[in-house]
Amino acid sequence: MRAMNAVEIEEAISELAAQPFDRAEFPFAFLEAFGRKANTLKQLRAGTTNASDLPGGILQRNNIHIATCDPGTVDETLKALRESPKTSAAKAKFILATDGTDLQAEDLVNGESVACAYTDFPNHFGAFLPLAGITTVKQIRENSFDIRATSKLNKLYVELLKENPEWATAERRPDMNHFMARLIFCFFAEDTDIFNGEGLFTSTVERFSDRESSNTHAIISNIFRAMDTPTRHEGRLDDRYRKAANIPPHADAFPYVNGALFSGSVEVPRFSRMARSYLLHIGGLNWKQINPDIFGSMIQAVADDEERGALGMHYTSVPNILKVLNPLFLDDLRQQLDEAGDNGRKLVNLRNRMSKIRVFDPACGSGNFLVIAYKQMREIEAEINKRRGESERDSDIPLTNFRGIELRDFPAEIARLALIIAEFQCDVLYRGQKVALADFLPLDSENWITCGNALRMDWLELCPPSGSTVKVRGNDLFNTPLEQPEIDFENEGGETYICGNPPYVGDKFQSPEQKGDLRQLDAGKRTKAVDYIAGWFWKASDFIRSGGSFAFVSTNSICQGIQVPLIWPAIFKRGQRIGFCHKDFYWSNNASKNANVICIIVGVTTDKPRELRIYEGDTKRIAQHINAYLIDGPDVIIAKSPQNISGLPQMFAGNIPRDRGNFMFSKEERDAVLITHPGSAELFRRIFGSSEFINDLVRYCLWIEDGQVDLALSIPEIANRLADVRAYRETGSERGKLGIDTPYRFERTIVGDKSQLIIPRVSSQRREFLPVGLQDRSAIISDAAQAIYDSPVYVLSLICSRMHICWVGLTAGRMKSDFRYSSGVCYNTFPVPKLTEQHKADLTRCAEDILLAREAHFPKTIAELYDPEKMPENLRHAHDRNDEVLERIYIGRRFKNDTERLEKLFELYTKMTSAKAA
Repeated sequence: MRAMNAVEIEEAISELAAQPFDRAEFPFAFLEAFGRKANTLKQLRAGTTNASDLPGGILQRNNIHIATCDPGTVDETLKALRESPKTSAAKAKFILATDGTDLQAEDLVNGESVACAYTDFPNHFGAFLPLAGITTVKQIRENSFDIRATSKLNKLYVELLKENPEWATAERRPDMNHFMARLIFCFFAEDTDIFNGEGLFTSTVERFSDRESSNTHAIISNIFRAMDTPTRHEGRLDDRYRKAANIPPHADAFPYVNGALFSGSVEVPRFSRMARSYLLHIGGLNWKQINPDIFGSMIQAVADDEERGALGMHYTSVPNILKVLNPLFLDDLRQQLDEAGDNGRKLVNLRNRMSKIRVFDPACGSGNFLVIAYKQMREIEAEINKRRGESERDSDIPLTNFRGIELRDFPAEIARLALIIAEFQCDVLYRGQKVALADFLPLDSENWITCGNALRMDWLELCPPSGSTVKVRGNDLFNTPLEQPEIDFENEGGETYICGNPPYVGDKFQSPEQKGDLRQLDAGKRTKAVDYIAGWFWKASDFIRSGGSFAFVSTNSICQGIQVPLIWPAIFKRGQRIGFCHKDFYWSNNASKNANVICIIVGVTTDKPRELRIYEGDTKRIAQHINAYLIDGPDVIIAKSPQNISGLPQMFAGNIPRDRGNFMFSKEERDAVLITHPGSAELFRRIFGSSEFINDLVRYCLWIEDGQVDLALSIPEIANRLADVRAYRETGSERGKLGIDTPYRFERTIVGDKSQLIIPRVSSQRREFLPVGLQDRSAIISDAAQAIYDSPVYVLSLICSRMHICWVGLTAGRMKSDFRYSSGVCYNTFPVPKLTEQHKADLTRCAEDILLAREAHFPKTIAELYDPEKMPENLRHAHDRNDEVLERIYIGRRFKNDTERLEKLFELYTKMTSAKAA
């Protein structure tokens, strides 16, 4: 069963609240609305899994304790739920009591509570989203309006496309999206007095369109035409334009909005009776509560077939956005505000500075970063005006200073609309409703969000390095042609800050067009194996050549492994530096869908910052220098090395079969051969790659020595396979025709005389230690793993240490989120201090203790033993002892954290490679 998204939950909860209250059925209907499966509900009804000790109570373990009650007893019932020993014993996260008139609930994890009328509880559904496994952010819990509005708009959108299938085509979809943006403006305007009279748009549609909805589209089209027709001539009220446009009386009450929002086609899709009903319900919502911070991101999913399944998830939390904007420039503005105090001249200087700041998001989506930046700057400006006694002063911060590029048309439309709404809300908040209304209409037709491919556009044309006014205006606020965005600025001396959350597409998942986008940026020199987001870093770096700063959210892969030498040297060559960074954190915009996306934020500047900052969680450290690996250390790029810089034994890739699978046998296949040919056992060896070692999968391979060829060819099952190997190799390939004369042998063969260490080439980054094993000489290690043959045992201690996995995390490539271990980058570059014989003896003992601890838990697999949540205590203790011994060799004590470990490793790597070069 697919997990329910937030919008689906809201719809189910709203439907439940609208039905007559059924005391016995409510708990089950409530749980069903949050995605509980039919079988789970069946067991609760039967009492099999119901742990409640209260009359009428339903308690689902690790979830919620619900009780319905007699009228007027909600307070007492909630108290009984709270005090019930079963509530704590079953680790319930929520308690809820209702009598069908009132409803009260409490989040037992964070102490937040809900108390409302029963019919009003859908407005608080965001508080219960953790029941569906959705880790919500604060804005959603406190203001669920945006999800409710998205839910209703989604229903309307789907119904209109059903009624107007031609509007779902690629040619007409932009018209449909444009229509939805106009509707959103109307709903907002009618609830905020922008239109005369509350509910003007909805009530007009309800009164003048028939119930069967045959003329609903015509009524709305008339309203749109009216808002595109002026009501003044030479500054005075004049109805000549409306008469000439033949505006009917029912539409004449609507104000002239502007030729940019309602210009062009006013065609409206035809409405079914159901669609008309949906529209009226949407109009009944309180659109004063709209939150442009997150609404835009959610509503864009309505128009995206692929994203609609995650409706209500597509928002980016304000705290995450501020992780970018605060250190990029907002902290500096606030510091200047603090330093200004009540000094009028300094306050004016700060206000003038802010009026010239441009915020540019070249992957703006529905405008989240721009909206938050605008609102934060208006808040600072309002404080300046308050200190100067000028609270009603018009804002000096032009909306056109907040620029964006977005590939898709609908998010670009929503971004413009979100900024318009944010401007009006800020004017109401800081200058008052009356002044805000007086200045709001008509809207300006300036174009500041451009639709197009950011990696193919000239950013300097869209956002030159100074000024704020726009001289080129479009005929339509939403449909300005791409050749129109040349913007001529007048003001000089401003600052430009580039920010955003560009797409992360990895090298293996890029389309030919996306690969072409990267190649045209640098003639393809560095584009192999880099993430698509690298294009935004290169473009932004080029933009700030003469001054400025940028900061992007990215996956951590751009500061790890092989991407570092491909992305960062070109940026540093321009004299730019990393001014701040946020180390690995989970991106919380998608809860269940994106829970495993580990992100970083990197801020780059041409200017010299006051301080260099490294953020890790809630802590901030001042750094001397931040390198491309986000370490406080020198600008060293870790390069692949053919030899181990620390003098450790050589590591090889495992044996290469080049057999098209013909050498490989399952246990059952091998046993079948042994039954008919008992003497063939010597031709088989157990083979280990990464998966076989980690998960203890039993697989065999043919391993035939020169003297065993006749025996092998006498066995038909084997002879046929060898013939297939020869045929495969004879066809040739990019590797040539190697091994035709020895089809019984792997293309490359190497085994140890006594033992061999096996190191998986792919391993989960969840593990606290890199899995490495010791095999006897009979095992064959495939090229899906790395091997050190006849290695001293102490090398195992080094490879499975915390020091080494920290280094691997920095240098390894990635396969999805897993480490892709390589000898040249991960092992050969690993800096180890010079080891004495005593050191080696101590580390050998540690390695043996680790192996013995594993053996004590036979037959558990490496995967089971190194699950971070289930690792046996004696094994963890053996690793802890190993780390202590090794770290004392490095610095005479334990390291405080991984950051300190990496800084020491960088210091040692720099010394060792510098000495070697010298």
